[in-house]
Amino acid sequence: MKLDDIPIMSLGPGSQPVQAGDELEFMPFPEQMQTYRAPALPETLTLADCPAAARCLEALQALLDGYGQGAGVSVLDMHGSDAASLSLVDQVLGEGEVSVRCTGTHHARAQESILAGVWRVEHLDAADRVLRTALHVGEIPGIIQDALSDYAGAPGCMPPEEISPGVGNATAVLVELREKADRFRPGGEAHVVNLTLLPFSPEDNAYLQRCLGSGPVTLLSRGFGNCRITSTAMKHVWWVQYFNSMDTLILNTLEVTEVPAVACAAPEDLADSAMRLRELVEDLK
Repeated sequence: MKLDDIPIMSLGPGSQPVQAGDELEFMPFPEQMQTYRAPALPETLTLADCPAAARCLEALQALLDGYGQGAGVSVLDMHGSDAASLSLVDQVLGEGEVSVRCTGTHHARAQESILAGVWRVEHLDAADRVLRTALHVGEIPGIIQDALSDYAGAPGCMPPEEISPGVGNATAVLVELREKADRFRPGGEAHVVNLTLLPFSPEDNAYLQRCLGSGPVTLLSRGFGNCRITSTAMKHVWWVQYFNSMDTLILNTLEVTEVPAVACAAPEDLADSAMRLRELVEDLK
């Protein structure tokens, strides 16, 4: 046989016929991301024009400078401040990544400022009208613990005969959550159940939602996508769901903890906020 008698076969990309379903499909890349952006400070106003705002920011600076790990939440009451001063303080603080909504006895909402650990809190009436405002300094705003401590909910677990067809791992997850929640103590290590890694059917999800119920606190943390955090009727148990920038669920977890760490400001974040606030105030002098 001569070398010329050996058939030459074409290999590599494009050499083979493409059949339907053979194409590679990739998840779209995220196109947007929340990052720190300094607030647009007013060009015509100074702190000398708004002495009430100056006193508020000075008091806020003192709270941040004196904050220590595990110090709890400090509250700076804004009641009685004039509209111009409130507006100036709002512009200085800006809007950060984490939003909070509390229902029930403590009907309130909070928005983290661009200074991590500084929260603008509004207490509301039944019609969502603002009753009073305050600034909270801490890892989380104080309204979260207030709402959780006053919530008397309890999970209404379905009896076995009412478990619908298709429910599998949800029953085992519920037993695990109850055991960990009963043993959990404040300051203890969080326990995470990663539902994304489990064989978990829509029936499992619906059953677990019915058993756990809804709690009084909802948080949204925006950044590289969104993280939605909701308390359940079972004490210390939270749904924590991560979505990409296309709002596709990419991680679904349940956490047994006081408040999921993803929503909390770290002590070093508050130290950084003290430095940032000092710089912002200097720009207004």
